[in-house]
Amino acid sequence: MTMSNNEILAQLTRIADSLDRLAPAEKADADIDSGDAFVWEAESNRLRLIPKVNHVDMSILHGIDRVRDILYDNTLRFAKGLPANNALLWGARGMGKSSLVKASHAQVNREIKPPLVLIEIHREDIPSLPILMQQLQKTKRRCVIFCDDLSFDSDDSTYKSLKTVLDGGLEGRPANVIFYATSNRRHMMRRDMIENERATAIMPSEAIEEKVSLSDRFGLWLGFHSCSQDEYLEMIRRYLKHYKIPIEEEQFVAEAIEWTRTRGSRSGRVAWQYVQDIAGRTGTVIDQDR
Repeated sequence: MTMSNNEILAQLTRIADSLDRLAPAEKADADIDSGDAFVWEAESNRLRLIPKVNHVDMSILHGIDRVRDILYDNTLRFAKGLPANNALLWGARGMGKSSLVKASHAQVNREIKPPLVLIEIHREDIPSLPILMQQLQKTKRRCVIFCDDLSFDSDDSTYKSLKTVLDGGLEGRPANVIFYATSNRRHMMRRDMIENERATAIMPSEAIEEKVSLSDRFGLWLGFHSCSQDEYLEMIRRYLKHYKIPIEEEQFVAEAIEWTRTRGSRSGRVAWQYVQDIAGRTGTVIDQDR
């Protein structure tokens, strides 16, 4: 049986409609006014909304009191429209650098309206930062761009584009944007990279200046150092109290010290891992709003 042209067209239309229903819907750009936290997706140059940020309450952060207060004050001033600095949080692993950024954002948003926007950008997406800046210039909301664990390899020239963005170039950094970064290194580069530049450069001082000057673009340098045993135990003590975990002081002290021996270090992260373990053993549900 031969089909007419109209029948063939109708059949093709039905097939096309079926394929459209099977295909995944294209993800729309998130509206900056739709929430207070986003992740920048460089491949598509769009913001992805984060409905709930994992953060710890500032009241139970311990052992970093001085840097906690400095970063909070800087963030609060920025939220109020006052001058504030880009901040580099550097130092020991697991001592709460990224936790403090998220906690400061949450605390300021409890006190200030309209709320701050926190935008996380991954280290490998730094080259797309100028595009993100251009988008944020279009909004009146004040935004903290946050890059966790920022560091650079010897053959990586990305730091040059970041320097330009932090300085602002001809246009200047948008008044509604500030940049926070965490790194295990103060200059975000390994010591052997810096020493290699010194040894091979015709003008060693100039080569070193080019490599380490990136950190100078941050008005705040906040150092995080390994904690003492007393500070480590106090971190755990605050967690136990905050989450109402039932355990005797003598028992948790002995267990927590043994826990550090198996990890080979003391830090806020190790303290939190022990707290998760004891919460599980005691059947305590921990709010993962962290």
